[in-house]
Amino acid sequence: MTMNFKNKRIIIFDLDRTLTESKQPLDAEMSKLLEKLLGKKMVAITSGGPYKQFEKQFLGSFRAPTELLGKLFLFPTCASSFYRFDNGNWKNIYFEKLSDEERVKIISALKVALAQSNYEPPVKPFGEIIEDRESQITFSALGQQAPMELKEKWDPTLEKRQKVITLLMPTLPDYEIQIGGSTSIDVTRKGIDKGYGILQIEKHLGIPVAEMVFIGDRLSPGGNDYPVVRTGVQTIAVSGPEETKKVIEQIINS
Repeated sequence: MTMNFKNKRIIIFDLDRTLTESKQPLDAEMSKLLEKLLGKKMVAITSGGPYKQFEKQFLGSFRAPTELLGKLFLFPTCASSFYRFDNGNWKNIYFEKLSDEERVKIISALKVALAQSNYEPPVKPFGEIIEDRESQITFSALGQQAPMELKEKWDPTLEKRQKVITLLMPTLPDYEIQIGGSTSIDVTRKGIDKGYGILQIEKHLGIPVAEMVFIGDRLSPGGNDYPVVRTGVQTIAVSGPEETKKVIEQIINS
C-alpha cells in the first residue's frame, strides 16, 4: 500500500478487529504505536460498542502522556455519542439518546423479527441478547461476551442477519439498521452511523474530510464501517490488528 499521509491531520479507526481483537483489550504494541501516532496526528476511534466498552477495551489498556490525550477523540455506539479529554477527564460532547418510547418500539420490533426469522437463542447466552445502549439498541445473537470462535461460525455469510434486517425495515423505517460485529445488529436513529461520525469530526474539530483517513475491517457494502464511504473520506481496509499496526507504522514514518 502506497499512500501520502502528509496532508492528513486525523486518523480514524474502527475498534473491534481493527485496533483490537473482538472485545479484547488493546495490546501493549498497539498502545505504543498509537502513542507515537498521537505525537504526529490527531486520532479518533469509533465503534458500535458503548462508552463503557471503550473504557474496558481501550482506555483501560492505553498508555500515553496526558498531554497527548487532547488529540484523541472517541465516538461510541456508531458515533451516536462523542467524548474528548478535557481537564483530566473524558467529557461527553453530545449523546443522541433514543427516547424511552423509541427504545421500547425498537426492542419490540426486534423480538418480532427474530421470531419470524426462526432465530434460536442459545440455551446459555454469553451476556445480553438485546442490549439497550440508550442511543443504540444492539442485538447480539450469542450474547455480547461470546467467544470469538463461536461468533465467527454463527453467521459468516451475513445471511441470518440480513434476513432479520429485511423483516425489521418495514416496521422501523425511521431508523438505521446495520450489521455490527460478527453476530450483531445495531439500530440507531436515521442518519446516525459511522458516516455521521465523520461529519461530526468535521463540525467539532474543523477538519475537512479531505484531511482524514478512516481505517476499518468492514468497509465493504453491508459492513458497519461502510457508511463512512459516502462521506468521501479516504479509507484503508484491514484484516485485523496486525495489519493495522503496519499501516500505523507507515503513517508514523511518512
